[in-house]
Amino acid sequence: MSKFSLDILDKCVFPFVKGYQDPDIILGAAFGEDVALTRVGDDILASHVDPIVGAVAHIGWLAVHVACNDIATSGFQPRWILLLVLVPDMEDKTLLEQIMHDANRAASEIGASIIGGHTGYSAGLSRPLVAVTALGTASGRDPILTGGANVGDYVLVTKGLALEGTSILAQDFVDIAKDLGLNESELAQGRQLLAKVSVLQETRVLAENGVTAMHDVTRGGILETLLEIAQLSKVGIEINYEQLPIPDIVSRFAQAFQFDPLQMISSGTLAATVPPEHVEDVRKAFETLEIPFAYIGRVIEGKGVHIHQGDKVVHHTEIRCEADELARLWALYPRD
Repeated sequence: MSKFSLDILDKCVFPFVKGYQDPDIILGAAFGEDVALTRVGDDILASHVDPIVGAVAHIGWLAVHVACNDIATSGFQPRWILLLVLVPDMEDKTLLEQIMHDANRAASEIGASIIGGHTGYSAGLSRPLVAVTALGTASGRDPILTGGANVGDYVLVTKGLALEGTSILAQDFVDIAKDLGLNESELAQGRQLLAKVSVLQETRVLAENGVTAMHDVTRGGILETLLEIAQLSKVGIEINYEQLPIPDIVSRFAQAFQFDPLQMISSGTLAATVPPEHVEDVRKAFETLEIPFAYIGRVIEGKGVHIHQGDKVVHHTEIRCEADELARLWALYPRD
């Protein structure tokens, strides 16, 4: 599954979400922002919805964590979950039960409550679809948005690139992976990456240390994520390719499946911009908590993302939210 292009979104989607404007809408539908913000009494409610259809194994657990990550990137704690589950056939009761069990497990890990939703089946599906609406309140905190980066900020990435996509390939593409030369040990290492999917711990650290922008790395990978931060913040970003944290097991899968780690979906990876005066505080906090991270570049004047690799610089400016390596691989290697 992938998104429509920004041109199609601008033509077919965004014009139709500008109807009645409730005065309590602080931030409505906006490309690249992770949440909507609405005023509820004296508090602010953050909300986000995300579907998962590019995975089968642990899909309920993954869907809850992915949606809650987006609430966390606003600096808020996820509290409530609405869950939509569709399976391909009315006989898929065991699959339904497993999805619900896994979703409940994820909610318990986060400290959030499943408060409602919808379950059903559809013959038009070839694999399950789970969509989660996550909600959380500010409780006195200021929201952190994608478009808050300032010139001079350092660009930080946590854990590593292509985590989610690699773990899905290791879970749901086992036969293809073996045909491509990956062994059982490598498949096991790939599956273990799924455990890194939550970003709640690192978002709390960053929110307490003056971070200016946060964005989780989902469809389109780190390249799309940085392009969105740059566009919404009206700045440029330059990064050093050699500083990008690409785990060895991700490189092995990328070589076998021929995908670009910079454009692979990676829930569990967080991109953030940190003011210079907070760089060392963040470093110390992450090292104390043993959260892997890397400073990969700086925010500069201009636009787009400049990737420095040796003597070569590639300047990316085009938003291509429709491009995603996992979606391409699902089309190339369709699964039952």
